[in-house]
Amino acid sequence: MTLDPAPRAAAAAGDFVSRDSIRERFAQAMSAMYREEVPQYGTLLDIVAEVNEQVLQAAEGPSPMPQAELARLGVERHGAIRVGSARELGMLRRMFAILGMDPVGYYDLSVAGVPVHSTAFRPTGPEALARNPFRLFTSLLRLELIQDPALRALAARQLEAREIFTPEALRLTEEFEAHGGFHPAQAEAFVRELVQTFKWHARATVPADTYRRLHEAHRLVADVVCFPGPHINHLTPRTLDIDAVQERMPRRGIEPKETIEGPPRRKVPILLRQTSFKALAEPVRFDEHGAPTGAHTARFGEVEQRGIALTPKGRALYDDLLAQAGSGTAGDPRAYELRLQQVFQAFPDDLETIRRQGLGYFEYSRLRDARPTDPAGGDLDALVAAGVVQARPIVYEDFLPVSAAGIFQSNLGDAARQAYAAADARAAFERALGCEVLDEFALYESQQTASIQRCLGMPGNAREFRR
Repeated sequence: MTLDPAPRAAAAAGDFVSRDSIRERFAQAMSAMYREEVPQYGTLLDIVAEVNEQVLQAAEGPSPMPQAELARLGVERHGAIRVGSARELGMLRRMFAILGMDPVGYYDLSVAGVPVHSTAFRPTGPEALARNPFRLFTSLLRLELIQDPALRALAARQLEAREIFTPEALRLTEEFEAHGGFHPAQAEAFVRELVQTFKWHARATVPADTYRRLHEAHRLVADVVCFPGPHINHLTPRTLDIDAVQERMPRRGIEPKETIEGPPRRKVPILLRQTSFKALAEPVRFDEHGAPTGAHTARFGEVEQRGIALTPKGRALYDDLLAQAGSGTAGDPRAYELRLQQVFQAFPDDLETIRRQGLGYFEYSRLRDARPTDPAGGDLDALVAAGVVQARPIVYEDFLPVSAAGIFQSNLGDAARQAYAAADARAAFERALGCEVLDEFALYESQQTASIQRCLGMPGNAREFRR
């Protein structure tokens, strides 16, 4: 008797490893690799773990974080990579899709003097984020911003000639797309092969003179063009108190950047705050020599503290206040921090005010059923006030262009700050990507709206409560 092939295929598909599981393995492998390559990253992880433990122990009353968020805290990471061509970016999108990571947001860093534009590959659903929220901030070099035509052509040839993916990684990607999943052995092999793309290579692919010319154009151009692949340039753990981490780094032999990027310290953290230790100068061999003949500075360690995701209204207020504070990249860092604190007094610093003013996104859940005669009825605010419904802030999962550029600049040196007059290249970026990037606001809005629908049992009325 012959078996119907459809049940056979269904049985095989049932053995597939989940994308969340593959992403989890990849995140662990990347962290282990970076810890071996950059020992200071291991020290940074130790500091963050100590600070997080102390914050949680010092908290009074119930845990300051939902259990799902606590569970992911110790493994939460984001990394950053830079690729040089549309072909490389498009293939990365296909590979990251296997990990359950989609491109969210468009970031044009050229406005801050960094010749790249970027997106963040990350999981998008609450369940996937709770399992493992690994993110990769992925930048594409904008060759058109290299002013010297001959140097621009040289960089293009160099990028066209390289292959950053192993043959097995390419083969496995096609196999996944053909069959819709990986069995455990395939998943292990794919993670092993994909990690190879992001390893550090101490040998440049160009002569020293070419490296010098590209470096003079912009350090980041040299970093992208002159090496076999897009070595990961930082991995970032999440802390609950970034100011404490910043203060402890020098005591452990790590030199932090002068200022923390993002909003000031607050009782209710908003969006994202970031700091880092200075980039390392690593020995490099050039192709005409066998011994180290120079050094390349690109890779560093970063720490982040995440707060509540802001609505468009909240984000507009944030951007306005940040503009009022001015630049923190020059002058006295302490004076800038004080200026930030003063200006941001205009942003509410308690969750209920943020919620009622529609400045942040929240996930709603019922703590108990309302009585049929309860006058609160379907009034969400009244249900929250009565303790029937709980509102928990939704964590900001994305990035801030100003902060990203500030981190890049602080590790590239002041000489790298150039003003690029360039048109918005989002359409070209999305063509290279092979799809449109997702809108971060729409993702948070969808999560909030779905939670309101579950609480009220009134899907048609949920949008009445949009802020």
